[in-house]
Amino acid sequence: MKKNQIFTEKAPKAVGAYSQAIEYNGIVYLSGVIAINPSTGILSGTVEEQTERVLNNMKEILDKAGSSMNNIIKTTVFLNDVNDFAKVNAIYERYFSNPYPARICVEVAKIPLGALVEIDAIAHM
Repeated sequence: MKKNQIFTEKAPKAVGAYSQAIEYNGIVYLSGVIAINPSTGILSGTVEEQTERVLNNMKEILDKAGSSMNNIIKTTVFLNDVNDFAKVNAIYERYFSNPYPARICVEVAKIPLGALVEIDAIAHM
């Protein structure tokens, strides 16, 4: 089996030595996604706006991979402030339906570029 790099201009370019996603053996592994606007390269907005952008960026990457948000098996949500959980969850639940992906949500000291939220995911094809 060969790992396949997934890349789309409709999501932000990697800000380091990693891929937007890798598909291997029918599983898509999305790197952590932050709320960079792919058109402008700018990260901005409230935690709600950033969550919306992150999930839209994830959708674009999965579309390019030939998968979808419905195929996400697991996510990890990294928050700059765990007190934002309810705000993030309100946006998050609009992008998923039952059965929801397994999820971990943690507060971290810092997220790259000063982002308020970062999400990674594993999906099937």
